[in-house]
Amino acid sequence: MAISYSSGIGRTKNSSVGIDRLRIDFDSNLRRWFNRNIGLWHSRRQYFFDEEKAINLEMYINVSKLNQGDSEFESYRFNWWCEDEKDFFIKRPTYKSKGEIIAQLQGHQLIRHSSYLSDSSGISNIRQVDEHELIFESNYDNWHVLEHTRLIDQDKFRSRTIYSWFNDKLKIVENHHETRIKNPN
Repeated sequence: MAISYSSGIGRTKNSSVGIDRLRIDFDSNLRRWFNRNIGLWHSRRQYFFDEEKAINLEMYINVSKLNQGDSEFESYRFNWWCEDEKDFFIKRPTYKSKGEIIAQLQGHQLIRHSSYLSDSSGISNIRQVDEHELIFESNYDNWHVLEHTRLIDQDKFRSRTIYSWFNDKLKIVENHHETRIKNPN
């Protein structure tokens, strides 16, 4: 398969090299964005469920990069926990008060070994809005999830908005405001 690209001199060339060049640029941008997220985050969340009042919850998320010397793909560990669980997790057993997800960045996809609302593995397609924001689109176990994540103020904060449809019906809308507590860099 060949891709057309402009050399910048008014000509268009067909080359399979163009695919590799574009992939390298895209991969390095995504890797840089993921590396900017490494550290410990305090997450203040607001959940909107079908016709219920908004529910507030605070959690912690630790993002770390896994060292895999022989892999061409970057891998990350996402750990989360809630210190004051209230009855949120009792009323909603599909949500987990603590857990871990291992994910691997492969091109424009994030391959997750498990998902937040399910133990099923999943693939998130990634679109980069700009250098600060990514959009993840995932499908697993009849869930369709669209997540916007934006780094703010030199990576001190993150804003996440998540829309989750179950069997084509919007079931959950989440707003997360996250503050970096610890940066390993």
